[in-house]
Amino acid sequence: MKSKKTNQILDKIKRLKKERRAVILAHNYQTSDVQDIADFTGDSLELSRKAAETKAKVIVFCGVNFMAETASILSPDKKVIIPDNQAGCTLADMITADKLKTLKSRHPEAVVVSYVNTTAEVKAESDICCTSSNSIQVVNSIPRDKEIIFVPDKNLCRFTQEETSRKLICWQGWCSTPHTNISAEDIKKSKQAHPDAKVMVHPECNPEVIDLADEVVSTSGMLRFAKRSKATEFIVGTEIGMLYSLKKANPKKEFYPANDKAICPTMKLITLEKVYQALKDLVYIVKVEESIRQRAKKAIDRMLEVS
Repeated sequence: MKSKKTNQILDKIKRLKKERRAVILAHNYQTSDVQDIADFTGDSLELSRKAAETKAKVIVFCGVNFMAETASILSPDKKVIIPDNQAGCTLADMITADKLKTLKSRHPEAVVVSYVNTTAEVKAESDICCTSSNSIQVVNSIPRDKEIIFVPDKNLCRFTQEETSRKLICWQGWCSTPHTNISAEDIKKSKQAHPDAKVMVHPECNPEVIDLADEVVSTSGMLRFAKRSKATEFIVGTEIGMLYSLKKANPKKEFYPANDKAICPTMKLITLEKVYQALKDLVYIVKVEESIRQRAKKAIDRMLEVS
């Protein structure tokens, strides 16, 4: 049962959302109460599409900075706000526009595939973006005689390389939390405790974890897999916020974290109180400089066309 204070905040958010003509988007890694107040929850690709399609005047993005930037890139006429401007992404920080330019100078004919977990400046230096749910489609859309640079996640790059039989130039970035916190030993222990459970893991996980999985998928892919599978138990190798989304969509099935410490601290910075303050004061505004926005949008548009 929600507390009186929580109910009051929820009422204020609903009222302000209507007044501001706002839509609330929340990533699957957000806390359960933030997911519940959102109009739409999903992975990066799904939320990017919702941002592009919405007729709302204000987009409240409950995620991390690069996601809010993507919404701003796709919807420059809308006010995009993030409830906590310290909600960054260590993976996105591992590649900069200058570093990518240097790599491109060494491979001038290469096509640059940039994971959406990157800054707007990096997207602007890219030919096409991808997400963990469509990286295979994106790489397969590129002519086979073309060299491909893939930034910044080395594990997603390796997984995509194996699934497409393409040789990719992989940037050596990684998700410091939560995905590299999940070990093969975690999976083995979870399987011992739940021998009938199917193992589904995110492609940002380490190779030895991916090798033990029944299914390697994005967060939206996990939802689809859990729904269609005849299994009733699942071990989940991604950020623990995903378990709430899975259980909500599949109340008769059981979900176990591969590692209950697989937590993204910056995803958890956003709270109901901060969502309320964001709507009340219209902070923190995320706006991408126009020349960067236009170039980054081309890469995102190409991804959306492929997907």
